[in-house]
Amino acid sequence: MTKTVFIASAEPYTGKSIIALGLVNMLLGQARKIGYFKPIIDADPREKKDAHIETILSYFKLPMAYEQTYAYTRPEALRLMEADAQGELIDTIIHQYKQLEESYDFTVVEGSDYVGPGAAFEFDANISIAKNLGVPVIMVISGEGKTTAQVISTALTTLRSFESREVPVLLVVANKIKPEQVEDVRELLLGQLPQGMILAVIPEDANLLHPTMREIHAALGGKLLFGEQQLSNQVDNYVIGAMQVPNFLNYLKDNVLIVTPGDRGDIIICALQANSSASYPRVAGIVLTAGSEPEAPIVRLIEGLPAVVPILAVPTGTFETSTRVGAIKSRIGPDNPKKIQLAISTFERYVDVRALEEKMVSYQPEGITPHMFQYRLLQWAKRKRQHIVLPEGNDDRILRAAALLLQQNVVDLTILGNPQEVAASAKRLGIQLPPDHLRVIDPVQSEFYPDYVQTFYELRKTKGVNEDMARDLMRDVSYFGSMMVQQGHADGMVSGAVHTTQHTIRPALQFIKTKPGVSVVSSVFFMCLPDRVAVFGDCAVNPNPTAEQLAEIAISSAESSRAFGIEPRIAMLSYSSGTSGAGADVEKVREATEFVRQKRPDLKVEGPIQYDAAVDPIVGRQKLPESEVAGQASVLIFPDLNTGNNTYKAVQRETGALAIGPVLQGLNKPVNDLSRGCTVEDVFNTVVITAIQSQQG
Repeated sequence: MTKTVFIASAEPYTGKSIIALGLVNMLLGQARKIGYFKPIIDADPREKKDAHIETILSYFKLPMAYEQTYAYTRPEALRLMEADAQGELIDTIIHQYKQLEESYDFTVVEGSDYVGPGAAFEFDANISIAKNLGVPVIMVISGEGKTTAQVISTALTTLRSFESREVPVLLVVANKIKPEQVEDVRELLLGQLPQGMILAVIPEDANLLHPTMREIHAALGGKLLFGEQQLSNQVDNYVIGAMQVPNFLNYLKDNVLIVTPGDRGDIIICALQANSSASYPRVAGIVLTAGSEPEAPIVRLIEGLPAVVPILAVPTGTFETSTRVGAIKSRIGPDNPKKIQLAISTFERYVDVRALEEKMVSYQPEGITPHMFQYRLLQWAKRKRQHIVLPEGNDDRILRAAALLLQQNVVDLTILGNPQEVAASAKRLGIQLPPDHLRVIDPVQSEFYPDYVQTFYELRKTKGVNEDMARDLMRDVSYFGSMMVQQGHADGMVSGAVHTTQHTIRPALQFIKTKPGVSVVSSVFFMCLPDRVAVFGDCAVNPNPTAEQLAEIAISSAESSRAFGIEPRIAMLSYSSGTSGAGADVEKVREATEFVRQKRPDLKVEGPIQYDAAVDPIVGRQKLPESEVAGQASVLIFPDLNTGNNTYKAVQRETGALAIGPVLQGLNKPVNDLSRGCTVEDVFNTVVITAIQSQQG
């Protein structure tokens, strides 16, 4: 099996960055350290950095310096080739590659881009590099502007070039294929490719092909007058604003770029007003041509608007400008996470990931890394699509996370809120909420509302709840969402971005209740530390648990740990280790440890133990040399909420760890709480965790 794969193309703009992004994402779920290497880049990075390298390094946070990722610029490589010094070029590339190979578990090598002078030598150079590195190839071709016959010819000719140099090809990717050609291309290539070779046919996707306003600004130059914050807007089409306003409005489409002379104040104001109107499509930006800018009253009016799309002023005429806009080729840059995520999901959808893994992955590390953990979580969540309810549809973070979850086909979602307000917020945020796996429900207008009211009344009437109280409480999104879970209309709920923990959990405790044999609901955080994942509990629910409750929290946390692929080694934390300390707090932890051993003799548990002895192998050996937990604890149980909450936050802030949670444990059905300071990533991860919990029943 190989520790390296080379992504190669034989022409420009094949979209091989999709394969690079998808491949690195896949590999981060299999190995601790992934390296990225592009032997020949387009230009001197002091003048312009390579977009592929920047995107890979920044999005995946690879621990590499930019200088490690390449060997030569195109002009440097061309000079060596012209001087008949190809051997020197290959020797240097091999030397730099070997340094990476020693430092990383797997290295993704990406071939050159064919977009500058000397493109004729590049294909041969790429084959030579792959051959000398002794690595297999993923071969990418483009179907853009080609007939089916031309696609097949390009694929087979390119493949023969690699085979003639004895460079093995693992996967052939036919990218940017017109939807009506996909089946023919697949059938014809499968009939002619060598047996066992993997094929991926990827249809063209406008969302990947079309540029952002930032790319248009970079290509056209000119002066940015307004809208710097919205330069990430995607441009799907453009229209020339040369007609009268009523007619102009008929030509607007979603994510449109308007090209118009700068003296057309009527078109400018009309475009901005249309963008603000719920009745017209979203405007991506405006390009003002012929070197003219809006007059002072128009500028003043624009300056008073709360939000303005990007407005550029360029010196070229309208015809030349529109021609240049039509020729812009989009690249997936580090400033466009939405396009990056789409590229990754496209890779996962059209590439047989399992077959590819079997062909090239050799290294299986012990333990589980944060990237591996997150990768596995996403794969597990997708294994059986679950339905999660998000009660806080009035929060932007919830809506952004919902868009990501739906775009990546992770779960079905119900968002609670006013449908019109949710749609307006989505437009304001510039996000798409695909309707196929989404419902937006106003609880009072829901068909379930009367039944939920009656069910709640029946469940709680012995606790003093009358029908009027039941009607009022079911208007509350936390109660309505929890009842959806209880009644099987949703598999789990995630809330807490706006509401308190108590507000989120109270309905669940009232009618979802705890699992048989569980008396205490508790929580864990999955702490994604730089080199491992640890489970911290309880850091969110129980202020001062008894010894019996602490033991139950430890057992629940161990089960959560194992359920998510982390082998539990439980450390019952205190301010002393072993028998060295005394006092009520230490005794509580000591008793709790014994309770765990009695109830679950199959679990590895140590306590009382200090944090450093639990996680540092050297300290662990010094303080508890006979322990099978000390120095390698994966589940850390804190004696009280004060200690747990402060410790997880301190670790998170000081190490930059990602803290996924709190994940509630002990309930009959999964309901999870968010911190009110949560990020979009926190919401995304908590929904994924909740989906997996609901799969496990």
